[in-house]
Amino acid sequence: MDKYREVKVTKFEEFVDRRLKPDLVKAIAERDKIFERQKIFSDLKRNIQNLEKNSVSSLKTLVNLGSEVYMQAEVPDTRRIFVDVGLGFHVEFTWSEALNYIAAREERLAKQIEEYTRMIASIKAQIKLVCEGIRELLQIPVE
Repeated sequence: MDKYREVKVTKFEEFVDRRLKPDLVKAIAERDKIFERQKIFSDLKRNIQNLEKNSVSSLKTLVNLGSEVYMQAEVPDTRRIFVDVGLGFHVEFTWSEALNYIAAREERLAKQIEEYTRMIASIKAQIKLVCEGIRELLQIPVE
């Protein structure tokens, strides 16, 4: 193989290893974080619907204080709840307001998941394209 091809193959391999693969790992990790947020909102929605369905007006529960340390808590009025809206802010909602907020947030999260999924597919296509270019440079027959 001539020197020109070696240099080209090396550059393509470095591009895949130093740029595309880290971008792919990062995009997958970001999408996974959004999946986790989506699950949290889904669980909250299900809990609110259960409270509504069972007409629960007060309850006793365990609250995680951090580091898996729990404390018993009594909620005298469950008709209003606080929802974490991000950046450390919590907003007081009625059940119906919370469900409306959750629906809007789930819609936004679904769009973000779609965007990351498209980005992941694009990065994988770029990796495949570069690998195909390397194969052609090395004159390896198609399997």
